[in-house]
Amino acid sequence: MPSSKSATPTSSSTQSSPDSGMLRDYIQAARLRTLPLASACILTGGALAAATGDVASSRFTSLFLGCLLTVVLLQVLSNFANDLGDFENGADRVEGSERSDRAVASGRITAAQMKRAVLLTGALAFITGTATVALAVGDAWLQLLLWVAAGAVSIIAAYTYTAGQRPYGYSGLGDISVLIFFGFTGVAGTAALITGQMNPLWWLPAATIGLLSVAVLNLNNLRDHVSDAATGKHTLVVRMGFQKAKRYHLLLVVGAWTALLTFWQLDPSGPWRGQLWYGLFGLVHARHLAFVFRTEDPAELDGELKKIALSTFAIALFLFLSATA
Repeated sequence: MPSSKSATPTSSSTQSSPDSGMLRDYIQAARLRTLPLASACILTGGALAAATGDVASSRFTSLFLGCLLTVVLLQVLSNFANDLGDFENGADRVEGSERSDRAVASGRITAAQMKRAVLLTGALAFITGTATVALAVGDAWLQLLLWVAAGAVSIIAAYTYTAGQRPYGYSGLGDISVLIFFGFTGVAGTAALITGQMNPLWWLPAATIGLLSVAVLNLNNLRDHVSDAATGKHTLVVRMGFQKAKRYHLLLVVGAWTALLTFWQLDPSGPWRGQLWYGLFGLVHARHLAFVFRTEDPAELDGELKKIALSTFAIALFLFLSATA
């Protein structure tokens, strides 16, 4: 049994508890479980770059890690802004009660503190992104400015998704944003930055990761569509209705696999291996779609979020390992 001394108010563990508690609150608000899905676009872009065989190992490693760190910071920025924005816009208040799983709404972190965290994370994302671009393009100033401008747009988009005076996520524009930033820009942009070239075929795996990422968002919106409608959050699911959103979900997943299969057919000489494993992921997604169409209780979809998010990450990881192993 612990001694009475260890439980006294003067113990170092007790004195440090406020700081450690605050750190836990920020970590919870950062929603680390979202990072594997966010990193899928960088893994896939890295795979495409490595498959060209034209990139020196040192350049590939430094640029890949720079892109990965930047997208992690952008995702954390988005999560912090989501926690802050949903509180400020009333989306965390349902039937008069505040959500206890949100740091700002529950009062564990003040709005002012979260705004500072958003600014710090955004600044770090800008610094790491700019440093990565500068390393990639050297003294090509026009390219540097264009890439930095794209990075600035990404930071603004991450913040204004649910924060600010007119969050576009409340107007049903979140899906197209995810497709652009975590699909086309994240995948094809990473490959282009690392290699200094652009292959039109790269848009296909970019579409795969983007559409599966949108599918995760759509699942989240299917689950929350009742509370979203009650708080004025007009997601695509709220706009089209629960049943039509299920059919939209089918199009997202089938479209993702169609793009990936087409890519393999058009790039038969690529280093892509392990199609049997991808077949298993396809079966997981097929069973998932059957479950989505069968269920009428939105709450039952919560467990499906992890399946699609982690399987998307696994597909990206397999592509990366195929190209780099």
